Amino acid sequence: MNQDKTIQIDAKLRPLIEKIPKTDIHVHLDGCVRLETLIDIARQERIQLPSYTVDGLNELVFKDDYQNLEEYLKTFGYSCAVMQKPEHLERIAYEMAQDNQNEGVCYMEVRFAPQLHINADMNMKTVIDHVNRGLERAQKEYNQRPEVKSGERPPFHYGIITCALRSFGPYSEYYKHFIDVHTYSDRKTLFGLCSLELAQGAVKIRDELGLPIVAFDLAGAEAGNPAKDHWPAFQFAHENFLAKTVHAGEAYGPPSIFQAITDLHADRIGHGFYLFDTSKINNETIVDKDKYIQDLAQYIADRRVTIEVCLTSNLQTNPTLKTLADHSLKEMLDNELSVTICTDNRTVSKTTVTNEIMLALQNFKLTPKSLKNVIVYGFKRSFFPDDYASKRQYVRQCIDYYESVVAGTPIDA
Repeated sequence: MNQDKTIQIDAKLRPLIEKIPKTDIHVHLDGCVRLETLIDIARQERIQLPSYTVDGLNELVFKDDYQNLEEYLKTFGYSCAVMQKPEHLERIAYEMAQDNQNEGVCYMEVRFAPQLHINADMNMKTVIDHVNRGLERAQKEYNQRPEVKSGERPPFHYGIITCALRSFGPYSEYYKHFIDVHTYSDRKTLFGLCSLELAQGAVKIRDELGLPIVAFDLAGAEAGNPAKDHWPAFQFAHENFLAKTVHAGEAYGPPSIFQAITDLHADRIGHGFYLFDTSKINNETIVDKDKYIQDLAQYIADRRVTIEVCLTSNLQTNPTLKTLADHSLKEMLDNELSVTICTDNRTVSKTTVTNEIMLALQNFKLTPKSLKNVIVYGFKRSFFPDDYASKRQYVRQCIDYYESVVAGTPIDA
């Protein structure tokens, strides 16, 4: 098979992509609630929805296209509303894992902000523990399947990523209380303190309960909320061997990605869409913008800082991106960066990992070799919740299975 030949799209390709072992290492729990489940819990808890049918919610809330990031983010108000009890968190996490398993995802890292679910009935430990219970139940059930027990298919594994926000308002009981008890703190200090509290909680809960909390994340509006405001939290995570991933370059320029790497020790970058956009560099001290980007890309490539690419999400939230063919994934691949394809939000973006890979194949000239690299990077650059020897063994098992599935097909590298 010619590994340099561009993969051609035909009817047999999608079933093949569904079968290959995949990862999703950038996916938000609250963006993946099944609509049927959202409706069911809303009825139980008497939560007001714009519609109590799947079609109605798809028309009014979870749309095919969004006007901007703000409209996209409004959907999370509805999903978070049904995630305020332990049993609901457990159910949603369980179903999310099942949805991934059913399309061949062998490894996933679920990220969420516990602060959005802490209330009078749940503290941080309860929130994370019940999300883990749902994921663990799905894992145990899947790994009892005959084809997994026999070694024919790789087992399913997962990690949990706790997510801090660059800025916030009284979005939840926790945030409202946090704001109220820090009356004399300015906004930037307040945001940083909240992130530090989460980092400390994540490490303590990981160590006390042995939960697979594998990384710390930062999300939210980049403009006006620089990474350095959250340095204490990420330094604490760094000192306690908690991996770091940061949303950066999603709606702001290359300096945001630079800050994530230098100020927050980021091992991976969420989105990184504007990495190569010189027009997004507003720092007057950067005279040669082209060289700045070249050096930044070289640094990312050399250190294998992996970029978690979310195609559909970027298309939906960025009005300047008119077609996926203009997505910076092409330049990332041309510069041989470590990239992996992720969903971001399965429900909100109405997508799957299979869909995202198909979009990449349809819009970019991927070869069998480049496709395999993208898939394998998801496993290799994961924050696997076990020792390095176990991770290597698991990655090798997934690669072997990938090679057996694609052998003799048009994507055989």
